[in-house]
Amino acid sequence: MNVVSSARVRPEIQQELLDDYPNVHFHFFERMEIVGSALEEADVLITYGEDVTEEHLQAAKKLKWIMVISAGVEQLPFQAIKEKGIIVTNAKGIHAIPMAEYTLSMMLQVARNAKRLISLEQEQTWDRRVPMIELNGQTVGVLGAGAIGQEIARLAKAFRMKTIGMNSTGRTVSSFDQIVPPASVDTLLKNSDFVVSVLPFTKRTEGFMTYERFQLMKPSAVFINIGRGKTVKQTELLKALEEKAISHAVLDVFEEEPLEENHPFWTMDSVTVTPHLSGISRQYQPRAFAIFRENFDSFIAGNPPLINRINLDEGY
Repeated sequence: MNVVSSARVRPEIQQELLDDYPNVHFHFFERMEIVGSALEEADVLITYGEDVTEEHLQAAKKLKWIMVISAGVEQLPFQAIKEKGIIVTNAKGIHAIPMAEYTLSMMLQVARNAKRLISLEQEQTWDRRVPMIELNGQTVGVLGAGAIGQEIARLAKAFRMKTIGMNSTGRTVSSFDQIVPPASVDTLLKNSDFVVSVLPFTKRTEGFMTYERFQLMKPSAVFINIGRGKTVKQTELLKALEEKAISHAVLDVFEEEPLEENHPFWTMDSVTVTPHLSGISRQYQPRAFAIFRENFDSFIAGNPPLINRINLDEGY
């Protein structure tokens, strides 16, 4: 059996796989461009999901399973994968802890006016009139009440916040006081002091956050996007910020990345820009490969890998 990785895998994880599966041929590469003919014999491909094309699938004649060691799978050539009957799984869930911690840290930074305090410190200015806000008693609305959204809600409860979530069914999930379906998202937007988007990018979520939806939010509300950039109409968010329809946006993801150097977001006091790092953690690959190992054991035993299996029609 041949396993090819086009993702840069930490050396200690490579060695653990080699030691634990001595009868499997692992081929580790740092990028798809140098995989070459190894792909032709691959039974399994490990990837971050951004480097697989239809041409690669044509070359990978024996490929049965693609393991994406991230949550995002939207760049995969789904139709070609479906036609070849290849199973796709991802690492959904491993981002919950770092992304939830990022979200709470940003909520605190905005509430405690960290950007202004840092500026005053650099100016060596003593000003005790800087407005301070408590998270206690405020409401956080989470667009996408999956594993990440539930962890955000759980941490928010430690600050005695009210939590409203949105998922595709409206089904109740843990740590949320209220869950709404997409058809009732206006309720979430109107009642939240912080709106956090954890939405994946699909046909249904593309451009989900529009100017009209930003207008439904409180003028004092903060929008945080840690999901996918294309779920937000970026020019319409800019308009909403310029018109002060909302007070602040914390953006870790964008329509095009990296964010262009001259984009207004960089210099706006009402925007905090971070370079798509909310999910980064030293525990990222160990958690991803724990999922891979469980699925791989099933695969070796002749059973299909089922943990985090992607619905190729839905795209997630």
